[in-house]
Amino acid sequence: MDQRQAAVSHALVRAYGPARLGAGVPAAPGMIRLTRPDSTGDALPVWPDGVTPSLLEEHQVAPVPVERSGETRRVLAAVLKCCWTDLSVDPWPGDPAPVELVLDTYRELIGRTDDLMRNWARGALRRLHDSAWIVMDDGVVLLGPRCALWPVEAHAQLQELVRRLPEPERPELTVVGDADIIAAARGAGGAKPGGGSQEAEAGGGSREAEATERAETAEPPETAEPAEAAEAAEAAEAAEASEVGGRVEAGAAEFDDLLGGYDERRRAELVAAFMVVEHAAEPVPEVRFAALRDPALRRTLGEMLARRGRTLIQHRDRWISGYDDGAAAAIGALDAAGTPETARGPLGVSERAVLTLVLVHSVAIPRAEGLLPEDSWLSPHPTPVEELRRHTQLPIGELESALRTLRHAGLLGQVKAGEEAGGYVPGPQFHRLTAAARRRLQEELILAAGPNTPLATAVLARRSAK
Repeated sequence: MDQRQAAVSHALVRAYGPARLGAGVPAAPGMIRLTRPDSTGDALPVWPDGVTPSLLEEHQVAPVPVERSGETRRVLAAVLKCCWTDLSVDPWPGDPAPVELVLDTYRELIGRTDDLMRNWARGALRRLHDSAWIVMDDGVVLLGPRCALWPVEAHAQLQELVRRLPEPERPELTVVGDADIIAAARGAGGAKPGGGSQEAEAGGGSREAEATERAETAEPPETAEPAEAAEAAEAAEAAEASEVGGRVEAGAAEFDDLLGGYDERRRAELVAAFMVVEHAAEPVPEVRFAALRDPALRRTLGEMLARRGRTLIQHRDRWISGYDDGAAAAIGALDAAGTPETARGPLGVSERAVLTLVLVHSVAIPRAEGLLPEDSWLSPHPTPVEELRRHTQLPIGELESALRTLRHAGLLGQVKAGEEAGGYVPGPQFHRLTAAARRRLQEELILAAGPNTPLATAVLARRSAK
């Protein structure tokens, strides 16, 4: 895999979540591979030098906001309590747990039992599932691929958290008990670590049983023949993998050649700037980060971002990162082709339609009235929900689902006005548009808002000339 292919792979993971890998397919440089017993797996990027996004707190930089963040963290803690049953091993992949057990644990944690609490908790479970922190399927929940990124140094703190969380009081179930639900989840039809398919798990069941039997009956390595000893070791390894449900495989190094020539201080400055521009909600001032002020360090930072399909974007004396135009074009081509890489894409027709309506009413119309600068894609003029309902043919439930998806993706922000919802405005992701992307979006908005105008005709003529 060359650097360009690796960059597109990183961009796809950022856009669509952990990448699914076939049996034996390696992860791109800079990613770890979470391998299941059937040799398929998931790939997701690791942070340079083991630094986590919590670094933003040290620099007092606001991260991208998470809806009901405190509640979401508490629900994730409840999932960890239920799924990390053996604290002597790593948290991921853990054990499956019934969703009802997680809800009871959350209820015991916050001391509330009302329906509103239950609805909030289910909303948090959905957000965690969509962001790959958990895998939820058919009433069973598992720790998701992103939990494998927790650094080893944090495991002691997580263990203490699990010990402190209260145990829920659960009456004995007379229909289906927790043990039966977990046993079914471990069978062919249940949820899989990392979101594996039922067919893959069913096909791997017989192989796992065979590997376990072979491991138990094999001769000890010191008395067996070399070939038989190797076979026994392989069987034992397969049996161990089947017991834990998956293993983490480190990928190839990604930035060592770029960072190796710097001393410890400069290297830390580069990594800090990398994490900040990738995870901050707003562009960050260059005066606060040496790797943004210094042209030489900024060039190295740009090369680090390029290896992940990203680029630096300048807003006067502030900086943030976004998809570079080449990676964005590759993702767009895959999206148009409907390839497996983009099959889980977050934006469907409904989401695109709702986003277009918000851009028209919050950006295009105020800009035409002289209320917005020409180059701004952020707006203080919210689009009321009533306006969206009036100008769309989507059912109410589908409209609300689209708005929720767009909020979680950072493409829309919700503005409150007193006791009533003020409406929706473009979200923080619009800071991350390159000049070419801004131009394309401007043209698309012209075509959507005024397809029969002379300006739209000029746009179409220019595109056809290409």
